[in-house]
Amino acid sequence: MKISSDFYGKYENKDIKEYTLTNTQGVSISAIPFGAVLTKIVTPDKRGNRAAITLNVDNIEDMINYRPFYGAVIGRTAGRIAQGKFQLSGRTVHVDTNEGGNQLHGGPQGLDTQLWAIETEVEADGSAGRLIFRYNSPAGENGFPGNMEIKVTYTLTETNDWIIDYSASTDARTPFNPTHHVYFNLTGDVSQSVLNHELKLNSQQFAPLTQDNLPTGKLENTEGTPFDFSEAKSVGEAVLSAHPQIKPLNGLDHPFVIKKNGKNKVDGSLYDPMSGREVQFQTDRDSVVIFTHNEAINDFSIEGRPVRQYAGITLETQQLPDALNQPGFGNIVLEPGETYQSRTIYSFGLR
Repeated sequence: MKISSDFYGKYENKDIKEYTLTNTQGVSISAIPFGAVLTKIVTPDKRGNRAAITLNVDNIEDMINYRPFYGAVIGRTAGRIAQGKFQLSGRTVHVDTNEGGNQLHGGPQGLDTQLWAIETEVEADGSAGRLIFRYNSPAGENGFPGNMEIKVTYTLTETNDWIIDYSASTDARTPFNPTHHVYFNLTGDVSQSVLNHELKLNSQQFAPLTQDNLPTGKLENTEGTPFDFSEAKSVGEAVLSAHPQIKPLNGLDHPFVIKKNGKNKVDGSLYDPMSGREVQFQTDRDSVVIFTHNEAINDFSIEGRPVRQYAGITLETQQLPDALNQPGFGNIVLEPGETYQSRTIYSFGLR
């Protein structure tokens, strides 16, 4: 396992370095302390050609100016909080809104906009390397109560696993439901869409959305619908359907409830027949949000190219969005004295 760093850009007159972990299998992950942003993952295809399989903008200025969420840690709460308010300890808490009266992805100054401290670490036997990010979120940031100490660790192993460990504590009751907004395009070519990727999910239910992309509060069965990925099928088969939950959005932006299957630790997989690349994921969270980059973007570029529609697909593991306002969606409130811990693993391979 090797670790290297290079100049990436400047933020508030500070030099920002990009740190890269590379294993002996030709897999590498790179990230910067701004937003704990994963700038790229590089893996070989079935012909041995290495290429980046994730999306990100070309410079830190575009991250700041356009905030595309590519590769960033999202929080304190992922997804939307309806009307920017919720009940906590018998009172109504109002948080900062940034999307049509709702809060999206932690608010205007979410974790993806903050400069994190970073440490690097390599196991003595070379079996794994780590990028360790820390951020102290003060009480009142984006309207949330509680001072929080947040730690996120990216681990790359020699067995081609990318492990994300989240840890956090608070001095006052506060919601916490982070995710990672990684976009995959396993072709290694951002000019190609992900519609031919094959997706499989250990899920039998999804959360339908309102016109504001908020969960309705219901969970519907996937069987017999385009949302059924219990057997692998192309992303395009769902995205191009006329289903009333899909067509208005031009694709998917939906939470899927993960069904745990005992010995089967894999919760889902994404496969690209052209390159042979595959990523499997497993998580201790209850859901995964699948978003299929439903619009083209002309404001910025990726590798010097315009960002096409369906350029990537997310596998955002988390508790169900807007759980604060939806009975039955789970408890995301962290108590003082407790330590929040969560793990998601993405495993890279070939078929």
